[in-house]
Amino acid sequence: MKTKAVIMDEKAISRAITRIANEILERNKGIEDIVLVGIKTRGIPLANRIGKKIEEIEGRSVPVYTLDISLYRDDLQEIDKVPRVNEEFNGIISNKIVVLVDDVIYTGRTVRAALDAIMDKGRPKKVQLAVLVDRGHRELPIRPDFVGKNLPTSKNEIVGVEFIETDGIDEVVIKER
Repeated sequence: MKTKAVIMDEKAISRAITRIANEILERNKGIEDIVLVGIKTRGIPLANRIGKKIEEIEGRSVPVYTLDISLYRDDLQEIDKVPRVNEEFNGIISNKIVVLVDDVIYTGRTVRAALDAIMDKGRPKKVQLAVLVDRGHRELPIRPDFVGKNLPTSKNEIVGVEFIETDGIDEVVIKER
């Protein structure tokens, strides 16, 4: 796949994370009862960075959990259809404001799977969604609460988010299919 354009560099990603962290704090009037849940794979470093930014701003940390939703996806052709949350998830989310964090929202199916997984782990007070990039083309009625960048794309394009933690570089690129 050929890279068509670099959409966000390291500084743009950092600014977006700062904005998302501030919006989360403003909407929820502080950090009381907030937990961040990063959707595996690239939602995890994003959630950790948002958590660090919130701690810089507020002087207190918020819990950051990891969620592997692979067994909840509706596009898997598994014989075993009993969904299970990966053992990594050991957070307490009942009566908490859960902020689901992912790198890109596209059809909404990953978020739907994450919501199923979250509901199996407890009953949150509220669930909000934070994404670095919203590329449109939703197939389900799911809309993020916090967006780093709205990026209209064609269905022939792929949005690639790369983080230092997983890829050795911070950037968002558009690639041709």
